[in-house]
Amino acid sequence: MTSRSLRTLAIVAVGALTLAGCGGARGGGGDGGDATGGDGETFTLKFSHVTTDSTPKGTAALWFEEELEKRTDGRIDVEVYSNSSLYGDKDEMQAIQQNSVQMLAPASAKFTTVAPALQVLDLPFLFDTPDDIPSVAAPDTEVGKAIFANPDLEAKNMKVLGLWDSGMKQIHSNNLTQSPADMEGKKYRIQPSDVLKSQIEAWGGSAEAIAFAEVYSALQQGVIDGGENTYSNIESQKMHTVQSNIAESNHGYIGYILVVNTEFFNSLPADLQEILIETAEEASTYNRDNVVGLNQESKETIEAEGTTEINVWTDEERQAFKDVVVPSIYEQYRDVIGPEIIDELLANQ
Repeated sequence: MTSRSLRTLAIVAVGALTLAGCGGARGGGGDGGDATGGDGETFTLKFSHVTTDSTPKGTAALWFEEELEKRTDGRIDVEVYSNSSLYGDKDEMQAIQQNSVQMLAPASAKFTTVAPALQVLDLPFLFDTPDDIPSVAAPDTEVGKAIFANPDLEAKNMKVLGLWDSGMKQIHSNNLTQSPADMEGKKYRIQPSDVLKSQIEAWGGSAEAIAFAEVYSALQQGVIDGGENTYSNIESQKMHTVQSNIAESNHGYIGYILVVNTEFFNSLPADLQEILIETAEEASTYNRDNVVGLNQESKETIEAEGTTEINVWTDEERQAFKDVVVPSIYEQYRDVIGPEIIDELLANQ
């Protein structure tokens, strides 16, 4: 058993014991209860996501569950539903707007129709390494403001509590991918983002938006030829077992926007609101501290299985892909994402 598996099992076990110890009356996700917040009242927070417990999002969600219940002495009871077990890609956004689930951490691409400016995180070659993320997406930058102070999210009953990382994306397929010409005529799975669709098409491929839980079967059945994702997502969903090649491209980033339903948040007493915010901030740090290691472990697992060849792009190969989409894709989405954001990003390229 890998060290990651042991660590994940330990987190799950602690979270289960914590949940078992929670008691008292329960507010139905903030649908009722004392606005002043008596000590005997508890609130149920359902946290749904689509990845497994072993991914960067999954481990951070379990850490958040354990810590929030501990810090609130069980007054907030967190129920984590992983791997699309409660809501999936197709219905989770509607669920949080209706307060059917209180917390999500969807990839930025999921917000395309809700908050178009968040497609900024889908832009190709936005970051060269994960170390660039905290500075480029800091709350006081134009990118950060689009995330943390987004009026479209507020209008849709969502309050942003953090930015979690899945890591840098790689291209997986059944052929060696070393130049854009290698992608011509092939179908690639993407998240539902216009930016991602334009990126794949610029490289000569065609893009298919497919729910995360359905990617493995789509690859297995030949509905698509490949896709783009982080090592942890590729390995945890066994995509590599039906793909002979992975191009280590680091061409894009998957960031998760941690959001809570505002109706639920506003129903909490002031002290619980403060604890929720602080715990979410620390969960973001926990996530970022572990994301590189988890992706490296997944890469090593894929390598050890010996069925998938990993091809690391040279600087020249990576630049050839970059030249096709930067600055052209940035300019194509200037009005959608925001001219001030695009100007800031291009100035820092």
